[in-house]
Amino acid sequence: MIGRINTLFPLWVLLLSFFAYILPQFFIPFKGYITPLLIAIMFFMGVTLRLEDFTRVLKQPKPIAVTVALQFFIMPLSALMISKILGFSTELFIGMILVGSVSGGTASNVITYLAKGDVALSITMTMTSTLLSVIVTPLLTLLYVGQSVAVPSNEMLLSILQIVVVPVILGVIINYFLQNIIKRYEPYLATFSMLSIVYIIAIIVSINQEHISTIGLLSVFGVMLHNSMGLASGYFVAKWLGYNHTICKTVAIEVGMQNSGLAVALAIKYFTPLSALIGAIFSVWQNISGALLAAFWSRQK
Repeated sequence: MIGRINTLFPLWVLLLSFFAYILPQFFIPFKGYITPLLIAIMFFMGVTLRLEDFTRVLKQPKPIAVTVALQFFIMPLSALMISKILGFSTELFIGMILVGSVSGGTASNVITYLAKGDVALSITMTMTSTLLSVIVTPLLTLLYVGQSVAVPSNEMLLSILQIVVVPVILGVIINYFLQNIIKRYEPYLATFSMLSIVYIIAIIVSINQEHISTIGLLSVFGVMLHNSMGLASGYFVAKWLGYNHTICKTVAIEVGMQNSGLAVALAIKYFTPLSALIGAIFSVWQNISGALLAAFWSRQK
């Protein structure tokens, strides 16, 4: 039952986003909860990590290195290109860059499982990019956005440490001492993470309700293009390097699916609510595209 609820993640995102759009007054008062909810998501991710996930980096360094390099190169660069081609405003441009500069999202692990990819490898890829994002995300944001607006890169670094690294490390420690108990309740932890990201998206939709009708379609098209470029580049670069179909699927999903919740939190704290809208749209779309792709791949022999 709980597994079925988790696999319907895209549906819950769409439903709550719809309610947030037509009834924003029920969600706006909770905008201060975005960061605590993201901390909870990162903690739940850490709780599901085991020490072998860290040692896997040494056992399978090449596909992990390829994925991380693509993620932090292709995604911000394609965000820049799409923003320029579509003529995005500075606020939307910042949102695109933030989404492109963050690490892989925990939803990629679920989608990889549904797509019959390498879940263990996916978890290690997410963990690696998450830890690297502490340094890389502020630097990439400064590189791409710094010419347009002031970027508080040092403050962003501290925020990512607080929001991402500390909860993940705390979760790993708890897993180490309570591994048997944690394993029993892992599906429920995934559900808590899913509900948290769904609620974050709903809050951002409610805050930007008046803007969505005017810039929504163009933003959605840009986000769809961005996500597609990540998925395609991940798959075909891995294929070109000679990896098998299972690893190619895993790399594609990891590159194309971002920690958009972190992009939202950084946008709200250091830029504007409109910048955060891109992250919210990306969260909705990447789970729809990921679910569709997983359904297609899972039917292949």
